[in-house]
Amino acid sequence: MVRTIFWYATLMEHEAQELVRGLRRRDPSLLDRLIEQYHYRLLRYLLMLTGSQETAEDLFQETWIRVLEKGHQYNGKWKFETWLFTIARNLAIDLLRRRQPQSLDALLQPEEGERPMELKAPEDATPFVIAAQGEEARRVALLLRRLPPAYREVLVLRFQEDLELSEIAWVVGSPLSTIKSRLYRGLEALRQHLEGQPS
Repeated sequence: MVRTIFWYATLMEHEAQELVRGLRRRDPSLLDRLIEQYHYRLLRYLLMLTGSQETAEDLFQETWIRVLEKGHQYNGKWKFETWLFTIARNLAIDLLRRRQPQSLDALLQPEEGERPMELKAPEDATPFVIAAQGEEARRVALLLRRLPPAYREVLVLRFQEDLELSEIAWVVGSPLSTIKSRLYRGLEALRQHLEGQPS
């Protein structure tokens, strides 16, 4: 068992170092693999932040340009996806501030009457993922939009993007205690909304 854990940790460290070297070399095949691997998750996250398919797609492209330009800065300390979501979040906030300077909560708050964001499942999605895109997923998406943006973002990063709390703290730029509080309060608010909604 210990030998297996050590082997897995060594493999992960080797892969992280390969990723660091590839980004520093601006390896096009590595970038293609990363775009393919993170396409769905990154676009889904940007849709959650912006509420607009067109804006999310523009930011998606800009995020990968920044990865190419700033790849030499990635050091492997955090998982690549954590670094990627941080870049995407910062670009989204910068764009939204240029368009309409407001507080972060206002930037992430959906407009009244807007349709919920939807993203088609990838072509290779499992039947479970496809089923999750159904009515229940739309209902939860609507309820998530009622939550304060800070809670919504933490819930999405934790349960949809599967980031650890420490990674979320790094992406959002807040202390771990703040992330834990937002997660708890967000779950509680979501539970109250779910209990108040008919099935």
